[in-house]
Amino acid sequence: MEAKGTCANGFEAVQRAFEAMFDDSHEFGGAVCIQVGGETVVDLWAGVADPQGEKPWDRDTLGNTFCTVKPFAAVALLMLVEEGKLDLDKPVAHYWPEFAQGGKGQVTLRQVMAHTSGIPALRAPNHNAKMYDWEHMTEVLAAEPLWWEPGTDMGYATTVYGWIVGEMIRRADGRDPCTFIHEEISQPNELDVHLGVDEQHFHRIAHYGDSKGRVGDRYAEDLRQVLISQPSHVATLAFTNPGMVPKRTSDPRWWGYQQPGVSGYGTAHGLAGFYSALLGGRLIGPELLSEFTREHSNGMDRIWMRPMRYGLGCMMEQPDDPAASHGMGPNTFGHIGLGGPISFADPDRDVSFGFVTTTSGRHMMIDPRARELAELAYAAL
Repeated sequence: MEAKGTCANGFEAVQRAFEAMFDDSHEFGGAVCIQVGGETVVDLWAGVADPQGEKPWDRDTLGNTFCTVKPFAAVALLMLVEEGKLDLDKPVAHYWPEFAQGGKGQVTLRQVMAHTSGIPALRAPNHNAKMYDWEHMTEVLAAEPLWWEPGTDMGYATTVYGWIVGEMIRRADGRDPCTFIHEEISQPNELDVHLGVDEQHFHRIAHYGDSKGRVGDRYAEDLRQVLISQPSHVATLAFTNPGMVPKRTSDPRWWGYQQPGVSGYGTAHGLAGFYSALLGGRLIGPELLSEFTREHSNGMDRIWMRPMRYGLGCMMEQPDDPAASHGMGPNTFGHIGLGGPISFADPDRDVSFGFVTTTSGRHMMIDPRARELAELAYAAL
């Protein structure tokens, strides 16, 4: 399938690989954007945005990007740290006294952002029916007891992260966290990324669905078996209570949902542009950028059930898991979303990368589709 958009000389292999993706009959639509030094060298899109094949994917089509927005929330919080309104090493309960319940009184903001807080999930009862109620969910979270002693183990806080970081932004600034991110990050930098889509933009949202026949790596398949067979496992609860699942993406309530850890919608150029703005010093200063991208935790993650390495709200290249490599340099950092979308940066080569898709895969980490495009781009530099 012929892609639309632009591709600079030297990056033709990226375009060929992107177009070849659509030889798979299960592939519907998607986009990729690569920027070097803030300049766009690849901005391609192809396919359709609906399962009927009647709505072409355009440059401004919004893909579900899920957890790719966690770094947006992290950088928003770091902006408030830079202003002196928050301190990474103070307990969350210093700003949110109710959070001290359940032994969480000493959990720091730094531990939350590095996924070492000991509070990665919510236990029963099932909270899916109330997930859109911010006040209810933060009250539940404040009362939730620790799973383990803070700082002693790693566990990816799938949805919990968004409520804690978001509540910290709200308490420090007064604005809703997604409003803060829109007004302080996305809008000033012209990033077409939404944490909750306004109704006027609903028509731009691409259908999102499962792809049949794809198989993840051994870590992904092991985790999938736990999710299926062990409903009370901490990993199962982290991903399902409440759950961020493809079937939810057809619900208009999800389209407008404002949860700064999971509710991302965006374009490939919007995602890449975030990292270009970050590397360009337009969001936070060099000291906090260094903190954001410095290793804060490294080891076997109890939620992903695989070796992970985190900065402050971003995923970092993990040498112990080559199957999850970004396909670029060793200091690459960024974040994945459910089923394929990803955005990241390689600071050594000043490269920013964004990929969105309408077709979910079974790869829990970096999707092979995106990794191939990144590897080809890296070879072209």
